[in-house]
Amino acid sequence: MAIYAIGDVQGCADSLTALVGQLPFRRNQDQLWFVGDLVNRGPQSAKVLRMIRAAGPQAVSVLGNHDLHLLAVSCGARTPSLSDTLDDVLDAPDAHDLVEFIRHQPLAHHGQGVLMVHAGVLPGWTTGQTLALANEVSKRLRSTHWQDFMHEMYGNAPAHWRDGLRGHTRLRAVVNVLTRLRYLRTNGEIEFKCKANPSAAPAGLVPWFAAPNRKTARQRMVFGHWSTLGLRVGPKLMGLDTGCVWGSFLTAARLDDGAIFQQVAIDGRASD
Repeated sequence: MAIYAIGDVQGCADSLTALVGQLPFRRNQDQLWFVGDLVNRGPQSAKVLRMIRAAGPQAVSVLGNHDLHLLAVSCGARTPSLSDTLDDVLDAPDAHDLVEFIRHQPLAHHGQGVLMVHAGVLPGWTTGQTLALANEVSKRLRSTHWQDFMHEMYGNAPAHWRDGLRGHTRLRAVVNVLTRLRYLRTNGEIEFKCKANPSAAPAGLVPWFAAPNRKTARQRMVFGHWSTLGLRVGPKLMGLDTGCVWGSFLTAARLDDGAIFQQVAIDGRASD
C-alpha cells in the first residue's frame, strides 16, 4: 500500500482533483492522507468534503484550525469573518452530513510508522502522548455536548503546557498545539502570532520541530499549516503546506520513498 500525504487543500477542489489525477494512485489499495484545513478561504469547500468523504477508508484526514472554525461557526459559537468562504458548506442541502463528517475526524493519526498532525507537537510530548491527547479532544467533539466545547475552545491561554491541566483548559491547550503551533519561545511558551518563515522570524523564537530535546525527533512526521515555511522534506519531517489557496501549489508526498507531486493552483486565491 502506498500512502500519499497531501497539504492544506482549503477548499481548492479543482486543484485537488488535478493533483490526484497526477498520482499513480491505485484504488482499493492506496491511501490519501490529508494534513487538515480541508476547508475555507478557497471557493469549493463543500466539494472538497464530499470528495474526501466519498473516498471512504482510502482517505484519512486530521483536523486543522479552519476545519474547527467551520464547526464553531456551524453551531453559533463563532461569527464568520470577512475572509471566510464557508457558505457553500453551511447552506448546502447536505450541510448536516458535511459538518458531521468533519466532527468525527481525528486531530492526530499514526500509521505505517508516520505521525500526522495539522500544525505540530510540543517537545515534551511523545508519539503516544500526542495520540492520547488528540483522542481526548476527539471524544469531546464526537459527544452530544460538542457545541459546549466550541464556545470554550478559543483563546491563547494557557501558553505553557502542564500535564495537570483539566477540563476545557486542557482541551483548548491540546487544540492550540495540534492545530495552531508554529513557534515556541525559548522558555517553552507557545507563540501564537508569528507566521513568518524561520529565516525572517524575530529572535527568541524556535520552530516547534527545531526545539531542543524534542521527544518525537526520531518519529517520522507529516504536517501542514505553515504556508510561509513552504515545502520542507527531510528523513523524519515533511511540511506540506505550499500555499495552494494563495495561488501557489498543492503538494503531495509519497511516504514510502518521498516522491513529491505538485499541482499549480487552479482555484486558489491570491490575497488574504
